[in-house]
Amino acid sequence: MSIDTLRDEILVASLPNVVFDGWSLQALRDGTEMTGHEPSALLRAFPGGVTDAVEHFADWTDRQMLDRLEAQPLAEMKVRERISLAVRTYFEVLEPYREAKRRQLSYLAMPQNVTLGLRLLYRTVDAMWFAAGDTSTDYNHYTKRALLAAVVSSSTFYWLDDKSDDHAETRAFIDRRLADVMAVGKATSSVGKLGSMLNFLPNPLRFARQMRQRTAGAQASNATIHMADNI
Repeated sequence: MSIDTLRDEILVASLPNVVFDGWSLQALRDGTEMTGHEPSALLRAFPGGVTDAVEHFADWTDRQMLDRLEAQPLAEMKVRERISLAVRTYFEVLEPYREAKRRQLSYLAMPQNVTLGLRLLYRTVDAMWFAAGDTSTDYNHYTKRALLAAVVSSSTFYWLDDKSDDHAETRAFIDRRLADVMAVGKATSSVGKLGSMLNFLPNPLRFARQMRQRTAGAQASNATIHMADNI
């Protein structure tokens, strides 16, 4: 068995445990036991412990998203349609593991994990642009990913609280944000400056602060305010 297969097996088995135990060694130990592997397999799969597992969850989600997108007629779509589909597919993959994703965000919002969270976000948006057929290597490569990062981060918060049928409100929110950032992208491309674009980029400190506030609020009440509207 390859190390990636081992990691996938333990991760998927552990995700239901994360809902109750959070991203913890206990959740991973129980997941390892459920797969039938020896306890030592956990150390072999995730030598860095919980942090490695959290990172692998992001990698697993991206791979699942790309696998689903390969089955779609992307060549027949416009770029904006491809990106919109990629973002929606990303949330479709996460749907059975919504609470595990919520817990992951809480973990990544801790001050010592903010850098990891931003790195994982970049990997996700890079995978989306790759699936959309983007081959840029210049200035546009980075601006596209920065703008999409703003869409994915804000849409994630919205999706976590969306109780509409088939997440129709999340899909509409994604389309609105994509329309906004693409308009900004065209404007900045024409003037060749980053100034106006910066207002649309996810601020790492605000991202972490709002995630911590959101987690505390969820524990205090069952209120479901869409914080994404303020990102």
